[in-house]
Amino acid sequence: MTTTQTEVATPPSPPPPSTRPVGKPDHNRRVLARLGWGFSTPALIVVLAVTIFPIVYSVIMSFSHVNVLGSGFKLSGFPTTANYSILIHSETWRYALFFTIIYTIVTVVVEVILGTAIALVLERLVRGRGLMMALLLIPWSLITVISAQLWSYIYNPVYGIADYIFGKLGLGHPLFLGTPTPAIISMMVADIWKTTPFVAIIVLAGLVMLPQDIYEAAEVDGASGWATFWRITFPLLRPTIALAVLFRVLQAFGLFDLPFVLTQGGPGHATTSLAILGYKAMFQDLAFGPGAAVATSTALLVLLGCLLFLKVFRAQVGQEQ
Repeated sequence: MTTTQTEVATPPSPPPPSTRPVGKPDHNRRVLARLGWGFSTPALIVVLAVTIFPIVYSVIMSFSHVNVLGSGFKLSGFPTTANYSILIHSETWRYALFFTIIYTIVTVVVEVILGTAIALVLERLVRGRGLMMALLLIPWSLITVISAQLWSYIYNPVYGIADYIFGKLGLGHPLFLGTPTPAIISMMVADIWKTTPFVAIIVLAGLVMLPQDIYEAAEVDGASGWATFWRITFPLLRPTIALAVLFRVLQAFGLFDLPFVLTQGGPGHATTSLAILGYKAMFQDLAFGPGAAVATSTALLVLLGCLLFLKVFRAQVGQEQ
């Protein structure tokens, strides 16, 4: 009689316990964090010196009486709201605020519409897209002062090309920069010409990232191009367009160099933005307190506007989701 012995498989022996001390990864992270802070501290100090300190000092100056002396100026009477009271009762400040808001709304809306249209055309180009993008970036790449000087030559009433074209078309010889309404419109045209490419590039980047299978499904369902744009492209592009609008509002609300070169804020106060008003108050009238109040109130208005815009945009996105 033979006996069969069943071999029982022995389980593998557990691996030896790790000899690495517990908590060492956390220690390494702390060391790397301290090392990172050490390397970035000089840059942070420079940022605080050239950015945060002027902002804080401007706020303090706006709540103080500024006495101009032969060797500089002296702050006194902190805190006081006298400078802001001057702004509220100033017709020039109210007009500058109104002009800046209207200018921002008009230019941003036109730039978004034109930039989106240009981006849609570029997105469908098969050949020559790179060349067209390079040509499109030329106006935006120009320094604003140079661009404004170029447009001042175009609007010149003696040898400007705009005056020549209007004369040939029988529209007379308008003073583009010499009367209030034409000066405002002329400055808006110059701004739209320069910054529309910026919006177009941002929107084009968003168009390239859109999924193509949605468009294939819409084509199979027989959707028209107009319906596809409003029901698919535009909703998907809302975050990209919102980013472009946010950047442009920040830039347009700080309007300074374009009217400074073209009109100096004139004729009269027709093109006086908040930045131009603050510059004239501080460096021409030597009214440092009201000038600092203009700068502080402008920064506060921009901050509140951006926060409100982001809140509305997030609410719309949440409702769509």
